[in-house]
Parts: sequence; C-alpha cells; structure tokens
Amino acid sequence: MRLGFEEICEKDVVNIIDGTSFGSAGDIIFDAESRKICSLVIKGKPRFFGILGREEDFFIPWEEIETIGKDVILVKTLKKRKIISEKQNIFQKILNFFL
Repeated sequence: MRLGFEEICEKDVVNIIDGTSFGSAGDIIFDAESRKICSLVIKGKPRFFGILGREEDFFIPWEEIETIGKDVILVKTLKKRKIISEKQNIFQKILNFFL
C-alpha cells in the first residue's frame, strides 16, 4: 500500500498496549542520508484555544509502528503523552507573568 503524506496525517494514532489515542500524525521525520522515515510526530494540543501555545510534540519512532490501516495507525509503545490540564497551564502562565 502506498500512502501520501496527507493520507498519513489524516489517520488517528492509537497505542495497542492500552488503547490510548495520541491524536493524528502531524508530521514525519525523514533521514535524508538513509532515505528512511525515522518517526511520526504527533503535534501538541493547543492550550486555551492556542492563545497560550501548545503542549510539547510527541515523537513515535518508526520501529514502534505496528501497522497502518485504512483509518488508523496502530503503534506499540510504552511512552505516555504528558497531558497538562487547561487550569494548571493557565495558572502556571499567570504565575510566570508576575515572577
């Protein structure tokens, strides 16, 4: 199966170990020397509608991708995506503003 960049980015990425959905792939890291794909990049979710930036991007090595299906990319990883709540993040931004 051949897929274009846009087709990969439209698919949801799911961890088969615990069923966690990481979101959709936002980018691909490509090694120009070896001409191989190194990893998928899951873009960080916007904080407070993007006004306060984004969470950190999440990288999944290509070796951890189990299969790419019609609607979903299945990965097998022990990594956990760090999730920061909106309230916690806003509070941190306010504190940093005054410090």
